[in-house]
Amino acid sequence: MQLDNTVEVETPEHVRFRFHAAGPTRRAWAYLIDLLVRAGILLVVEIVLALGTGHHLRSAKAVMGGGTLLALFLVEWVYYVAFEAAWNGTTPGKRALRLRVVKAGGYPLSFMDAVLRNLLRTADFLPVGYLLGLVSMTWDGRFARLGDRAAGTMVVIEDPVRVAPPIVLDPPPSLAEIEAFPPHVVLPLPEREAIELLLRRRDLSHARRLELAEMIAPTLGARLGMKTGDPVRFLAVLHQVVVGAAVAGQVSRKGARR
Repeated sequence: MQLDNTVEVETPEHVRFRFHAAGPTRRAWAYLIDLLVRAGILLVVEIVLALGTGHHLRSAKAVMGGGTLLALFLVEWVYYVAFEAAWNGTTPGKRALRLRVVKAGGYPLSFMDAVLRNLLRTADFLPVGYLLGLVSMTWDGRFARLGDRAAGTMVVIEDPVRVAPPIVLDPPPSLAEIEAFPPHVVLPLPEREAIELLLRRRDLSHARRLELAEMIAPTLGARLGMKTGDPVRFLAVLHQVVVGAAVAGQVSRKGARR
C-alpha cells in the first residue's frame, strides 16, 4: 500500500505548483536499498583492509578495527549528505524509487539543507527503528520527519513520464528582442523555475498571468537595465535567452572534451 499525498506549494511569486509527497512505505524501500549499498561499501572496505594489512602483522587487528570504525562513521554520516548534495537531492535508493528531496517551496536542495536534515537522523531513529520519525511523518501532510522539519525539506515522487515540452513563444522572439538583453544574463535557479512555472500554467486567465508577471518583470528588468514592456513577453524571452545560453554552454563543454 502506497501512502503518498499531493502537496501544493506556492512560490514567493505566488505561483502554485503541485508535488506528490512520498509516504513512509516508498521511503522505507528506498532506505533498504541504501542500507544494502552501505553494507556493500563496508564489505569492500573490510576486504581491502584484510588484503592490505596481511594476517602476519601484529597490528592487523588494530588497523582493521580502526579502519572499520572509520568506514562505518563515514558511511553512516557522510553517505546521505554527499549523495543528496551531489545528486540533486537523491541517493541510489531514492533514484531507484524515483524520489527526490527538495525544499518545502519546491526549490532544489542545498548542501547545508542536506547536512541539517541528516544530522537529526539519529533523533528520528529513536527509540528504535525510526519510530519517532514515523510518528512525526504521520502528523504532517508532507510526511516530514524531524530532519525534514528542521531543514524545511520534503521528499517528493518524480514522474519521469511527465516530461514538460519546451516553452514555445508565439510569435517567436525576434533577433532584436534577443540582442536587447546583455551578453551574459545570470538568472538564479529559483527565479528561472518560478518564471517557467508561470509560463507553463494553462489554468491562468490572461489578466491573472499579466498580474503575476508584473510582480516579477520590473525587478528583473531593473536588474538587467532594460524596459520590460509586455511583462509576460519579457519573461518568456528572458527564459528562452537563459535556457538557450545554458544549452549552448553544455554543447561547447562537450565539444571541448572531445
